[in-house]
Amino acid sequence: MFYTSIKIFIMKKINLIKSPFIFSMFLLLNLNMLSCKQVNEDPGALSEKQETEKIEVSGVTNEKSGYDLEVFAEGLYVPWSIVFTSPDRMLVNERNGKIRIIENGVLKTEPLKEFKDVSSGGEEGLMGLALDPDYINNKLIYVSYAFDNGDELAVKVVRYKDNGDNLSDEKIILNNIPAERYHAGCRLRFGPDGKLYITTGDAGERGLVQEKKNLYGKLLRVNSDGTIPEDNPFPGNPVWSIGHRNSQGIDWYPGTEILYSTEHGPSGFDGPGGGDEVNVIVKGGNYGWPEVSHEQSIEGMISPALVFTPAVAPASGMFYSSDSIPEFKNNFFFGCLRGNAIYRVIPDENDPSKVKSFEKLEGIEFGRIRDVAQGPDGAIYFSTSNKDGRGSVRKGDDKIYRIVKKK
Repeated sequence: MFYTSIKIFIMKKINLIKSPFIFSMFLLLNLNMLSCKQVNEDPGALSEKQETEKIEVSGVTNEKSGYDLEVFAEGLYVPWSIVFTSPDRMLVNERNGKIRIIENGVLKTEPLKEFKDVSSGGEEGLMGLALDPDYINNKLIYVSYAFDNGDELAVKVVRYKDNGDNLSDEKIILNNIPAERYHAGCRLRFGPDGKLYITTGDAGERGLVQEKKNLYGKLLRVNSDGTIPEDNPFPGNPVWSIGHRNSQGIDWYPGTEILYSTEHGPSGFDGPGGGDEVNVIVKGGNYGWPEVSHEQSIEGMISPALVFTPAVAPASGMFYSSDSIPEFKNNFFFGCLRGNAIYRVIPDENDPSKVKSFEKLEGIEFGRIRDVAQGPDGAIYFSTSNKDGRGSVRKGDDKIYRIVKKK
């Protein structure tokens, strides 16, 4: 693995100075890796915002990878979410509205369900997919998708019973989450507390993100039936944290309640390009958008653990808990829609809420990467997103690959 130019910034706001590695990073890659123009930052815009100290260090590299890459499935359309219902059965959300079944390695022709009312004209569509913590007994699954509610685009979270070849018992868990063609979220994940967490985007209304009373740019937490937990930070409110531009990846460090998330930074029209983030989420936390981005900080707002500029477009997030690839255990992985990349984030073993280092995995040269998921076999599965209108479509796209221990 090779980085042409790397600069790393250590945030003053986070107490990470004692580690020998990096903690908050501003990654400057060669501009030819970008698919769209970045906008230069206006130096006057930061006059009242605290800057970060800049320390340049060398990047992390791998001389030789200890894993192999295999094609698992092909012929998909923008596979957004991957879950395993058993060792032999995978469900995949395609952004244009189909839940596909891959059983014993074979992609079935008929979808488990096709959502006729899905809106997928931009970045939005059929997005999140999660299994109930008691799925083995109740067969309940949760999906999120964008639709036109008659007045505007919105996202709904819906629960179904999985009958093997169809879904039944529809129940709306949360409705009319703000959405737009861009910045619609919407990742679903059950936490170790048994609650359902839902990421939402700012839907282009960044001026509303700092308000706790709405659902723009938030991380939400609800019970499995859609009711609001009594221990949420804001009484009667599903909001768990605020100040997010468009988060699409969340997961917990194994065996703990330490929550990591990934978030897309500004795109130029709403701030200096880049500034993609890995955050460590705390109850009731404010992560700054749109008041701060990149390495800016304001008292009372939580700085990111990692910052990437130019953009890598982090689209997922997963902690690896298997022993199958020992060197990856308890590491955080996310796919990137830019730069043919999957990044591996290595937390501090003594305090997993702090980041020790990161690296870009070798050999991931398949175009835009969307979801990353751990399989029951201990392999890491990841999906491409080359048919989303921004990628170069290759033969057989879109595909799902898997990373396995080198034989």
